[in-house]
Amino acid sequence: MACLCYREYRAGHEALKCIDIVNSIIQEYAVNGFDLTVRQVYYQFVSRGHSENSSSAYKRLTNIINKGRLGGLIDWDSIVDRTRFHRSNPHWEDEEHILSQCRDSFAVDTRKDQPMYVEVWVEKDVLINVVVPVCVNLDVPYLACRGFLSQSMMWRAALKFKSHERDGIPTILCYLGDHDPSGIDMTRDIQARMKEFGSSVQVVRLALDMDQIEKFNPPPNPVKLIDTRCADYIKLYGNSSWELDALDPLVLGDIIFNHVHAITDHKLRRAKLTEQRMGRLRLGKVVDSWDREDDNYVLGIDL
Repeated sequence: MACLCYREYRAGHEALKCIDIVNSIIQEYAVNGFDLTVRQVYYQFVSRGHSENSSSAYKRLTNIINKGRLGGLIDWDSIVDRTRFHRSNPHWEDEEHILSQCRDSFAVDTRKDQPMYVEVWVEKDVLINVVVPVCVNLDVPYLACRGFLSQSMMWRAALKFKSHERDGIPTILCYLGDHDPSGIDMTRDIQARMKEFGSSVQVVRLALDMDQIEKFNPPPNPVKLIDTRCADYIKLYGNSSWELDALDPLVLGDIIFNHVHAITDHKLRRAKLTEQRMGRLRLGKVVDSWDREDDNYVLGIDL
């Protein structure tokens, strides 16, 4: 936890009450390994009845969170920005260090012999932290589309699905997106373009759908009338829309896990996991026997 103060914040009673709720929400999700974006915190506020759902309420809470963090009242590590990334080259302390990492990162394709090839795609990049833990655990490829996928990415994805289909393996694309005019149309768009590129992949929309909206009651938003797809959407669903990140991250994770788990041959996967464990054990023996006594002679080359 990193509550660091950089600026004095004389918060009033209501602001302190909001900060207490923010801290309780982020601590609740931290226990399950999740950090949250500001918008996810906001949606938890709305869904739990602490705030109305409006742009002014979102701006007000964002301002309180910003001041609370600067004032040392909210953990800096618990709220993240998943739209920007800082990158640098990897480094290691010594040869033994990289060998240890090689051992720990050794992995076989535990889904190589599965009767189906599966991927998980999510509309929003900000939700990738929900997708990653589940997909890594299940060894399933994943992608954040960031809206309608580019033609280049769609074509390359189709090639990957087709490579499995040529071997007689059915392919499934599990998609999660907003329930709004564009979000609903993205499922149709992916299926249509995959077909155009020659892939027979089955696109399965895991979320959001109306059954989930009725069950979990995420806060609604007005349909954006500037969206050219709004007329058809309004005919079917009315004037409300729902964002995917308004759904509890734990619920989203369970939706992905339950679907992929149900179409997995676990006997085949257990055999692959055993193969992976044995490989790591063999690499561990190499690390344990590493000898750096002769630092001037490596691989037969006199330095």
